[in-house]
Amino acid sequence: MRQNLLAFGDDYVIRDELDRERYFVDGRAFSLGAKLSFQDMQGHELAFIRQRLLAWGPTFEITRGSEVLATVRKTLFTFFHCEFTVDVPGPDDLVADGDFFEHEYEFRRHGTLVARVSKQWFAFRDSYGIEVSDGEDDVLLLASAVVIDQCCHEKKG
Repeated sequence: MRQNLLAFGDDYVIRDELDRERYFVDGRAFSLGAKLSFQDMQGHELAFIRQRLLAWGPTFEITRGSEVLATVRKTLFTFFHCEFTVDVPGPDDLVADGDFFEHEYEFRRHGTLVARVSKQWFAFRDSYGIEVSDGEDDVLLLASAVVIDQCCHEKKG
């Protein structure tokens, strides 16, 4: 995942392991709270990310059409580290834990690794890799990583 440096709003291009462009995340400039459209390369919206403004702490909702895929929240009271919960409908919630500022963290469900995020694989500024386990919802996990990036690397000014 690489953030576009010359863009209005927060825009991302997501490439696959063969460096082919697979997804585009279009950040809405000049909106109240973060709003991002997660699209395929033909411009079809696959998910929409919206920041909840009247929430206790950083909270984002990821939707697909009218269906809520997940609510991503930064855990407020953790000592010496950050943690995020990805609350999905049903019992399959995820927890993201690790070093978010360095893009070195993992998503786990009931203690089982489902995705790993790492900047070590890349030398580019604002680029990092996301390895998603087989059978997992790529769009949900990638959109959750975008939310975490929004929370931990918020642009100042």
